[in-house]
Amino acid sequence: MKNCQAIEVASRQSVGVSKRKNAAFSRKPPHILVTGGAGFIGSHLVERLLNDGKIVVIIDDFSTGSLENLRPVKKNPRLKIVRAKISKCKELPRFAADAEFIFHLAATVGVDLVVKSALHVLETSFHETQMLLRAAAKNSTPLLLTSTSEVYGKSAKPEFSEEDDLLIGPPGHSRWSYASAKLTDEFLALAYAREKNLPVTIARLFNTVGPRQTGRYGMVLPRFIASAKRNEPLKVFGDGKQSRCFGFVHDVVEALVRLQNCEKARGEIFNIGGTEEVSMLELAQLVVKTLGSKSRIELIPYDQAYAPGFDDMRRRKPLVEKLERFVKFKPQTPLREIIRLTAN
Repeated sequence: MKNCQAIEVASRQSVGVSKRKNAAFSRKPPHILVTGGAGFIGSHLVERLLNDGKIVVIIDDFSTGSLENLRPVKKNPRLKIVRAKISKCKELPRFAADAEFIFHLAATVGVDLVVKSALHVLETSFHETQMLLRAAAKNSTPLLLTSTSEVYGKSAKPEFSEEDDLLIGPPGHSRWSYASAKLTDEFLALAYAREKNLPVTIARLFNTVGPRQTGRYGMVLPRFIASAKRNEPLKVFGDGKQSRCFGFVHDVVEALVRLQNCEKARGEIFNIGGTEEVSMLELAQLVVKTLGSKSRIELIPYDQAYAPGFDDMRRRKPLVEKLERFVKFKPQTPLREIIRLTAN
């Protein structure tokens, strides 16, 4: 199998802002469409694409994203920001038709939001993804769908491969609504690939972390860092022995861009994430030590943090050999460095 490398794009010559915008959006340029581009991961991806000389169109309803995330690039003349839901964007057919590639990152984020708003998660995910796939399919515009490690569900395997069976929890627990929604998105995208010849790539992200991520929706690392900076207790849910792997956002973006430029990746599913496994108790201790904090650590029972019967997975470690095989890249920023960069 031939390996695919990220393509370097030459910088475009500088011209006047108004002239650049007219040139970018009146003719039929090879722009890249990014849904959820104002979010944590999306904003880093948009910044990278602009640095590569690309023209970028963002569609984001700003329900969890923020214009502040785009502050470094929002005045770039090669960036167009559309504040709308995908399904409400009147220009979606044109944006999809004129795009050289589509990144679909728009999604509900965080366990807190998922548990409290299962109906919103389920309805929004399927409908918005369906509308985008329909638009992309009309011109066979290549599309990358970001999914989640949550789709592996309650499986007790020590490491997860893209070919593994998936074990989702019962529908009575809203905890599993997000996993079910994203898995439905995967099935839908691959059905479009088979029946409509749509070039689709699926990326399952494992706990992406880094600058601009907020702890507002239950994200564990920014929540720990914020508490440690204030010397407040770090609250660890359950017994703290559940383990996770964290992928630094810049590594994740690099993997996404390489997959974009790899035609052999179309129709495939890839895990993207770090492989340095750490328990939540160990993570809290490492945050305290790395930041020189005086915080203590508290164990909080799940039934106090979430609804009774909340399910959590004991381990969540990705196998990333397939990603490395296709695009010669493996996320490997050390966890201590990730904590330092995120805290800064």
